[in-house]
Amino acid sequence: MISNQILQNTIDGLKGITRNDLCVIDTEGVVLASTFPEADNYTDVAQSFVESPADSQVVQGCQFFKVFDDHQLEYVLLAYGETDDAYMIGKIATFQIQNLLVAYKERFDKDNFIKNLLLDNLLLVDIYNRAKKLHIDIDVPRAVFIVETNREKDGNELEKVRSLFHGKNRDFVTAVDEKNIIVVHELTDGESYEDLNKTAEVIRSLFGGAGNQEVHIAFGSIVKEIKEVSRSYKEARMALDVGKIFFEDKDIIAYATLGIGRLIYQLPIPLCKMFIKEIFGGRSPDDFDEETLMTINKFFENNLNVSETSRQLYIHRNTLVYRLDKLQKSTGLDLRIFEDAITFKIALMVVQYMKYMETMDY
Repeated sequence: MISNQILQNTIDGLKGITRNDLCVIDTEGVVLASTFPEADNYTDVAQSFVESPADSQVVQGCQFFKVFDDHQLEYVLLAYGETDDAYMIGKIATFQIQNLLVAYKERFDKDNFIKNLLLDNLLLVDIYNRAKKLHIDIDVPRAVFIVETNREKDGNELEKVRSLFHGKNRDFVTAVDEKNIIVVHELTDGESYEDLNKTAEVIRSLFGGAGNQEVHIAFGSIVKEIKEVSRSYKEARMALDVGKIFFEDKDIIAYATLGIGRLIYQLPIPLCKMFIKEIFGGRSPDDFDEETLMTINKFFENNLNVSETSRQLYIHRNTLVYRLDKLQKSTGLDLRIFEDAITFKIALMVVQYMKYMETMDY
């Protein structure tokens, strides 16, 4: 169904061209859009006109027209005046609104198809048949973006994103729930993951740019066929969650950059608890003091380089070695040895994952 705002914009534009007042009334007699304040005086007449067999007629100095959508009466259009010019303007306005109904119906059908495609609600044969019917290419590269926003705060986020892709008929912007906006983007020749990241940055700029904690954007892999779009969507959803756990400082995250976090995210919680118990005994990385945790994180950031880590921590090399020796005694893991460092890093990430999942349970 066309929004009242679209109807209002349409008849305002037509009045600006023709200088003739127009009004759109629904089949229940409610004025949806009007260019003159006395439109309510014609609602009873409009309801009587709905019941009449005529498609147009003149009543109380106005031309009345029926607007159909596939033989279903949708609106009554009123053109002020009894002249031939008013009749012609009314016919033009009726034709324009009927074309809008067709366009919005096609958009609705495509939107519905894309939602079901993303959610895996279609059989393979239905995907190809409906895509062909809706004139959607089936074998072009696409990638799915998920834009998570605080939609309760503003409410027009979906339209913001749609405006960015306005005119790009091969891209689809929709929503499957109250928080997430989905963009199914068709790639042009030569477009790469780097270009997808730039597109994500443009989307982010719609909501205030980098550092906006209320907006997170994730995107999945580039897929070659329409049947694989749901896979890119699932990857984007995973990237959104994994990004919040292991990449808190990033508001744009790609599935391809998740690394080992992608594997940890798929581990069952009982297995994680068992792993942490084997590594730390009865302790947890949360039990370490802030100084120890800062030392560990900085050591990992500098690729296990003792000299660079001590320089950035403004401590003597021997002090850093002392801290690492102390950690080795309490955990049995020497972070200067690559295998032990990997084990410790994974353990830290597993704990992060477990803490996140606990918050999701509440």
